[in-house]
Amino acid sequence: METVQGGMLLIYTIVAIIALVVMIAKFRIYPFLVLIIVSLGLALAVGMPMGDIVKSYEAGTGKTLGHLAIVIALGTMLGKMMAESGGAERIAITLIQWFGEKNIHWAMMVIGLVVGLPVFFEVGFVLLIPIVFNIAKRTGKSLLIVGLPMLAGLSVVHGLIPPHPAALLAVQAYNADIGKTIAYALLVGVPTAIVAGPVYALWINKYVKLPEHNPLAQQFIDADSNRTRELPSFGITIFTIMLPVALMLVGSWADLFFAPKTFANDLLRFIGTSDIALLIAVLVSFITFGTMQGFTRVQIEKFCGGCLASIAGIMLIVGAGGGFGGILRDSGISNEIVSTALKANLSPLLLGWFVAALIRLATGSATVAMATACGIVAPIAATAGVEVRPELLVLATGSGSLVFSHVNDAGFWLIKEYFGMTVGQTLKTWSVLETIISVLGLAFTLLLSVLI
Repeated sequence: METVQGGMLLIYTIVAIIALVVMIAKFRIYPFLVLIIVSLGLALAVGMPMGDIVKSYEAGTGKTLGHLAIVIALGTMLGKMMAESGGAERIAITLIQWFGEKNIHWAMMVIGLVVGLPVFFEVGFVLLIPIVFNIAKRTGKSLLIVGLPMLAGLSVVHGLIPPHPAALLAVQAYNADIGKTIAYALLVGVPTAIVAGPVYALWINKYVKLPEHNPLAQQFIDADSNRTRELPSFGITIFTIMLPVALMLVGSWADLFFAPKTFANDLLRFIGTSDIALLIAVLVSFITFGTMQGFTRVQIEKFCGGCLASIAGIMLIVGAGGGFGGILRDSGISNEIVSTALKANLSPLLLGWFVAALIRLATGSATVAMATACGIVAPIAATAGVEVRPELLVLATGSGSLVFSHVNDAGFWLIKEYFGMTVGQTLKTWSVLETIISVLGLAFTLLLSVLI
């Protein structure tokens, strides 16, 4: 078969995405199967060698699940222990007391911003989702009002604010000053999170109604209703849930404590990886949420084993989305998108946003979009003859990397399944939220470039 070139690659991709959404939303075909069928069909349609198609799809699936499967599994275990012990309920009660039910969406945005600083989006999500379920239950509010502000906080930090790993990539690539970047990122990120989170959540909740029964939420909520033990203290609960966050933060700052390539430095970096930090937190939770709350070893083992059954389907769907992204990369579609961006005669800030946005749409990964866009835009910006602050280039590129999360993004399926939404509802809520962050982030960055 003749290989498809140029703009036709983009047309085939758009058709594939539309077909994927229609098959899932209208014909109710299981997303895992649809993602495989559409991915393989797209690869055949654009003329990808048949011998490479399955390998490419499997590699994309494996690359996604290699990290996320461990994160989701360990995060779910930690969440289950927090739910069974009453830790999630304790945090919910405390936040409601501090902020009041009317302002709980503001509290969730702040939590997302704080917890998201050292961790990748998916890690922060699995850490906080049990708290979202419990607060929604206790206040009687929709998961959208409680959960979307938390997602906005996590996403803004992921794309804009160092020391988050993704933002640090851009800081290094553009040789930006990290202190100034953090200051500018807060000026841009906080108002962006306010609009995309609490403000948008209150509005979209009027038009999107989630099903009353959410099986995933039930495993965290049922534990609360059956409890006779006293709840763990707020201090113990916060210590346990923030432990992996602290470990990852310390790991990312290892060079500040010990010289590079020393044993102590390597050890901090090792325990600061998301997998190891979450593993340590789960083991600690067996004590703080387990034995200290009167649970036996057999009960703890039952909690951890039982909670994994409900996430098996999620991990398959997330992996299948990664396979779709692999086909987009290996078929040349991603390269075509990048070349399209480079042909546009744009200022460095707009070019950084545009390139990152197109790579994000093609690959589904904000981190990949940011890292790739920085490598492309940095030399162009250096020779463009237009003076632009490197810190603002970081923000513009980061904003572009967050645009319109859709079916090739693992986070899209993670949020769809945990919130119990349809594909259409996920597009209207999560995808639009990400686009608000992306567009407002660029707008505030451009405004800042005029003022400073």
